[in-house]
Amino acid sequence: MIGVVAKDTDHPVVTEFFQLFKTHWEFWLPERTYEVLLCCETVIPDNQASLVVAYTSEPAVDFGSVVSSSSDPPTLLVFPTGERLPVYGNCLTFGEGSGSFAPFDERTKRPVAIELGSGSRKTIRVGYDLCGEIRSLLTEGQPLANATSPSVELHISFLRSLIVRHGSILVEIPPAPGGYPFIACLTHDVDHIRIRPHKLDHTMFGFLYRATLGSFLSFVRGRQSVKVLATNVRAACSLPFVYLGLAKDFWDQAANYLALEKGVTSTFFVIPTKGEPGVSPNGEKKKLRATRYDVGDIGSDIRMLLAAGREVGLHGIDAWRDSKIGRDERERIEEATGSKEIGVRMHWLFFGKESPKMIEQAGFAYDSTVGYNERVGYRAGTSQVFGFLEVDHLLELPMHIMDTALFYPSYMDLTEREARLAILPLVENAERFGGVVTVNWHDRSIGPERLWRSSYKDLLATLRAKGAWFGTAAETVSWFRKRRSSHIESVICEGGTVRVKVSVGADSKGLPGLRVRIHNAPVQGVRTGVAVFTDFPVEHSEEVLLAA
Repeated sequence: MIGVVAKDTDHPVVTEFFQLFKTHWEFWLPERTYEVLLCCETVIPDNQASLVVAYTSEPAVDFGSVVSSSSDPPTLLVFPTGERLPVYGNCLTFGEGSGSFAPFDERTKRPVAIELGSGSRKTIRVGYDLCGEIRSLLTEGQPLANATSPSVELHISFLRSLIVRHGSILVEIPPAPGGYPFIACLTHDVDHIRIRPHKLDHTMFGFLYRATLGSFLSFVRGRQSVKVLATNVRAACSLPFVYLGLAKDFWDQAANYLALEKGVTSTFFVIPTKGEPGVSPNGEKKKLRATRYDVGDIGSDIRMLLAAGREVGLHGIDAWRDSKIGRDERERIEEATGSKEIGVRMHWLFFGKESPKMIEQAGFAYDSTVGYNERVGYRAGTSQVFGFLEVDHLLELPMHIMDTALFYPSYMDLTEREARLAILPLVENAERFGGVVTVNWHDRSIGPERLWRSSYKDLLATLRAKGAWFGTAAETVSWFRKRRSSHIESVICEGGTVRVKVSVGADSKGLPGLRVRIHNAPVQGVRTGVAVFTDFPVEHSEEVLLAA
């Protein structure tokens, strides 16, 4: 078991960290003996642990004869594997004796961890505040410059490697469903269900420009094919007939999404009230944010989606800032869907410091707003569903890949080939760390004038080929709730035998099971760079026995 020493104010952070790093731990009790002591304080208490891992950026801590110096934040750490981890708080670096395991400060080339002691008792000093880093990631998030860093997973991976490298048997419940490497969650923000309601407004004129002159300029620059150009011009020419009801509305893409996603599932976030722009973070009401449809206009679409096994959630307007308005918005979706478990993603990804509290008070099952408008990546530094520190039960399904971030000229402005290359590292990280890849492909993005259909098909093919489990947003959150409510009750090692008692949370019908992973197991398992681990599927509370 890992005993954890931390300040009282850091206890919520520690608790959430070990929901993400699901292993056998407890807050340190002086009368108990631990194999590993994780110290997030400046003073290490007397203990009998064979391994002490002490995280602190305080230079006043006694490091013996070891020379240390501070590095101004932010610091970019480089691991021996070449991975890079941003550290946003103060960071200490050390002199000689660190060993090859330690990451180093990219600027100074000095290591940020050092191993002290000898024989069976070791202390590893790490020169940053782990609790402060996790708090910052889950509450403030990462700047765009570090969007591609799965920082929380790298912190977990580093701590895990220190424990496993020491030779300790480590047991965890990894964030990957039994039988699958990771979860894929497909979502669609429904901003414009059809073009027909848009007559002589900015949306119509914007479409005409992008479908004609804009598409022609993209073709000239080699960024669009002649087929795409022709498709867009035909759509623009058909617009009068769409208004007259004589031609199909080319932004009506719900049925096409169902066809593309045959065999998997997805979530559609819909607008509660048309004509309402809501209030922006700076207090303005931007008319461009208001939509020309709401949930009351698309009853037949919602029935079609629900009949196909899709989830319908709220694309919130003001729920991010006002719990009363949030309840009203939620109730409109409840009435339309008949569901009492409604999730939310905010229109334009509006979110503030008080948003988790407002959303929880409004009675939502989960939120899925935390992500970037401008980039793909990890705004909260994680691929896992996580809990906000300041609320009781609301969980966040972070968003990782959004079509507009990839292709908008004012954002990443990528070609289809460049977009594939940008997406691939996120999928590879999910294969390695587990968790979920959350995709947001807007409702009209596979129709004219965007025509990002082939990129979406390519992404689906990649996720299928990797063997991901596809869940709706609600199913994905439910699976993580099941994992969060499970825990490792005991780990008993006797000679060549390891007994692990696992308590599995209440099962949800249709969800895949969990797995137990044992590192440094006494029998051959899957070899990684530093150790061997063995996985066991776990469907219910039971004792896992591993014998040499």
